[in-house]
Amino acid sequence: MLRDPAVAGMFYEADAYALKNHVNKYIVEKEKKFDAKGIVVPHAGYIYSGKVAGEVYSSINIPDIAIIMGPNHTGMGPSISIMNEGVWRTPLGDVKINQPLANDILKNSDSSKKDTSAHIREHSIEVQLPFLQEVKKNFTFVPIIFRDYNIEHLKETARAISESIKDREVLLISSTDLTHYEDSKTAHTKDSFVLSAIEKMDENALVEAVQEHDISMCGWMPTFVLLHACKLLGAKEGRIIRYMNSGDTSGDYSQVVGYGGAVII
Repeated sequence: MLRDPAVAGMFYEADAYALKNHVNKYIVEKEKKFDAKGIVVPHAGYIYSGKVAGEVYSSINIPDIAIIMGPNHTGMGPSISIMNEGVWRTPLGDVKINQPLANDILKNSDSSKKDTSAHIREHSIEVQLPFLQEVKKNFTFVPIIFRDYNIEHLKETARAISESIKDREVLLISSTDLTHYEDSKTAHTKDSFVLSAIEKMDENALVEAVQEHDISMCGWMPTFVLLHACKLLGAKEGRIIRYMNSGDTSGDYSQVVGYGGAVII
């Protein structure tokens, strides 16, 4: 199956030349890069969140396989949806799904289901691909979309991912924005609880912060799975790379969306 881009021309440029130039505005040359188990990156329009995403991708060595996890904004498909075959197209070219790894995760997880419907119009995974295409060139990936609030299902999926990776070198990616449509000061305060939990690699504290402080973080589920899986894979440390909000671009700080970038090593 060929999955055509759903948000080219909206979240990022539909023209390959313009898109390549835009992405490369956010790629930063760094002498030292992390060998990360996982990363947390935003998924808004590039003019708003591209600096955060670009700095995260610039900070790591990227292996040949990625598992990209995002929240379900459309309501389509099962609670945990894995697209296990096909090709995703962006203006920069085609990227293949790693079918063997996707099938291994499905085999090891009762909570995850084979599905395409959740992925067709969903933007949270799609917007990560052009960044990966620019910094890595050749890679395969597994797309997983979440709308499952059951913590045990999320833990089970994290275990399935860690078991399925085995000897493969794989980067886990959680695609999420943070606080939505609150004033900048409130957003910064709320998002600090989320970023602290990520830095401490404490997925339970993440959930508690989201619930206790009513944080409208769309991708807390994939971030929970990422943190749990990374710990199972031996990760020891979380580092916050950058935090911004949409007001830093628009100049309107009365209603912002927060963007945080982190690496798990």
